[in-house]
Amino acid sequence: MELPARPTLFDFHGVSMTKYFTDNWDNIQNFKARSDDILIATYPKAGNTWVSYILDLLYFSQMSPDRRDQIPLHQRVPFLEMHIPGFPLGKSSSVACCAQVGIIVVTCHSSLLGVDELNQLTTFPRIIKTHLPVHFLPKSFWEQNSKIIYVARNAKDTAVSYFHFDRMNRAQPEPGDWSSYLQRFMEGKMVFGSWYEHVTGWWEKKQTSSNILYLFYEDLIEDTDKELCRLYSFLGLSPTVELKKQVREKVLFDNMKKDKMANGSRDEAFDFKISPFMRKGKVGDWKNHFTAQQDEQFNEDYERKMKNTHLQFRTAL
Repeated sequence: MELPARPTLFDFHGVSMTKYFTDNWDNIQNFKARSDDILIATYPKAGNTWVSYILDLLYFSQMSPDRRDQIPLHQRVPFLEMHIPGFPLGKSSSVACCAQVGIIVVTCHSSLLGVDELNQLTTFPRIIKTHLPVHFLPKSFWEQNSKIIYVARNAKDTAVSYFHFDRMNRAQPEPGDWSSYLQRFMEGKMVFGSWYEHVTGWWEKKQTSSNILYLFYEDLIEDTDKELCRLYSFLGLSPTVELKKQVREKVLFDNMKKDKMANGSRDEAFDFKISPFMRKGKVGDWKNHFTAQQDEQFNEDYERKMKNTHLQFRTAL
């Protein structure tokens, strides 16, 4: 099946988006969240896949041991605002097609339709992925007081990771070269808009919302065990020693990168000849991409945009 042309970026209520995240807007905004839903919110390339994998293991690995090996992660944790009718799911769908795993029945389909997938889920809790800025989130999540985990990653590493992702993902706009890409990142002309507005918007919301746990990618890398304990506490979980050990082992970056149900290798939109979906998972890779001049310009722009927030990031460990 021939892949569609890459989408174009346009302004959507003040945020740069593509049709794949706006064509189903009314249904997205009218989505009925539940009180036991768990939402993982991030700007793109900030650890959403990582935390999705962690939560799926925590809640379902013992109940449905075959789930991890038979159902792709993007079906286990649907992407709320994704709407790509007729887009090929790739080889992974044939593995999970019409397979019953534990209490989950996965049916074969040839579209990525986040709201529809979520409405068909029979698991409790529903674990949901989003990249929406905080002011775009459906109001039902606030009404139901659903638990929300936000993960933020420093701007420099995010820009680099997003660049390589856009190079290899044909469902994203053409990235151009690194220099022009970095300039657009600074201007907020990326899918899901400005990194600066995204991380600060969720940070400000967190100050008055007890249902939000705000994590930092760098902390997760530096002390995974400590951050996992914070996650358990927030979710009210008391996993067994055995489950903690299993989760800790399986969520190591190198292990996840080998997992064909999580590493994106079966997604036909991804061109692994250009770059893997899970590339490095490190802090500080930006130093291999930024020139001295780019770093100086970026730092000056960063200071202007972040001067009115107490939110702080680390760009090295």
